[in-house]
Formats: sequence, structure tokens, C-alpha cells
Amino acid sequence: MKSPGPKSPGGRSNLQLRVISAVVLIAVALAATWAGGFWFRLLAVAIGGAMFWEWAAMAADRTSLRHRIGTGVLAAIPLGLVLYGASPEVVFGAIAAGAVLTAGVAIMLSQAGGLWVALVYATAPAAALAFLRGADKAGVVAILFLFAVVWATDIFAYFVGRAVGGRKLAPSISPGKTVSGAIGGAAAGLVAGAAVAAGFGSPWSLAAMALLALALSIVSQAGDLFESSVKR
Repeated sequence: MKSPGPKSPGGRSNLQLRVISAVVLIAVALAATWAGGFWFRLLAVAIGGAMFWEWAAMAADRTSLRHRIGTGVLAAIPLGLVLYGASPEVVFGAIAAGAVLTAGVAIMLSQAGGLWVALVYATAPAAALAFLRGADKAGVVAILFLFAVVWATDIFAYFVGRAVGGRKLAPSISPGKTVSGAIGGAAAGLVAGAAVAAGFGSPWSLAAMALLALALSIVSQAGDLFESSVKR
């Protein structure tokens, strides 16, 4: 969602790398979604692990290595349970217990960094993703709907922001994001979600699914801003 600027060979190669990486990741995600079972749970766990790793890296200057390793172990427990195929009650119980324990240790050791938030932020969505996929066709459609909205939002927010530019969305948090990019991303997310709902069928009306897609797109962009604020 950055404003357009002078193009350089380095900029083009960076964009090409982004596109190639995105294509590979999308192909892997779609294959895992279609396969379901262990393979999709593995994808969900990998996403959760990457999210926790990124947060822990951002908190490196505010937390001790021992605290980060300990929290990482506590995060690995629910992720391992997801991979094993444990019930939602067991997985989310492990997440809650890990968060409480991490927060308690942080208070006793006067540790900042919010690693208990990182634990929940990384493991809860990963678990929810795995349980949403489930084992039936409805789960496949639900995941395709979610992926389509998030991917379309990210892609169009980036390119519309570069092409149109204009007023910054939240310059103090993420200087590269623009209002035009946010609007373009939201519109693309709405269209992508509605297209999946129309193509694969939905128990709700197309209008309701379009509104859900718009809400998910907004939440996705808000999540990006939240992560950017944590990085700062």
C-alpha cells in the first residue's frame, strides 16, 4: 500500500521475489486445504509457529532469552495438540493455561514484551484454522473463502496503494499504508469472498457472505496495523 515512486531494478526484483514467494505459498496452502487432515493441520501449525517466532523476535530487546524459550515451549504444546488432532476443548484449554502461566511469570520477573499475548495471538488462530477446515466439504469452502478474502485484500491493498497513493492510513504506525490501498483491499476482499460463496455455495445469502467478506477484510487490515504497532 505504498505510494508509487521511482522504479529501480532493485524494486522490480523485490516485487518479482514477492510474486514468486506468494505463488509458491498459495499453491502449498491450496494443496494442504484440499488434502485436509494431517497436512492441513501441519499448515496451520506452521503458520502459528511463524507468527510466534516473529513476535518473539520483536520482543527480543524487552524479554530475556529464558522467558522467550519458556513461552515458546508453552506455545508448542497446543500447536502439537493441534497437529495430533486433539479436541478443541483440550487445545484451547492448553492455550489458556499457557497464557496464564506466561503472564504470571512475566509479572514475577518484571518482564515486558507481552509474550503471553504472542502465545494467544499465534496459537489460537492456528487452532481455529485447523478446526474450521474439519473433515467435510463445508470446511474446504470455509477455508477457501477465508484465504480468498485475505489474499485479495493484501494483494489489492498493495497494488492499489502503489498506483493511486494519496493520504496515509496511519502514518505513525505504518507509513507505507494508504487510505486508497485500504479501500481497494476491502473492495477486493468483498468481491473475492462473494465469488467463492457464489461458486461453491453457501448456507447464507450472497449479500450476507459479501458483508462477512468485507468484515474479514477490515479485520485483516486492522491486524496488519496492530502488528505494525507492536513492531514499533
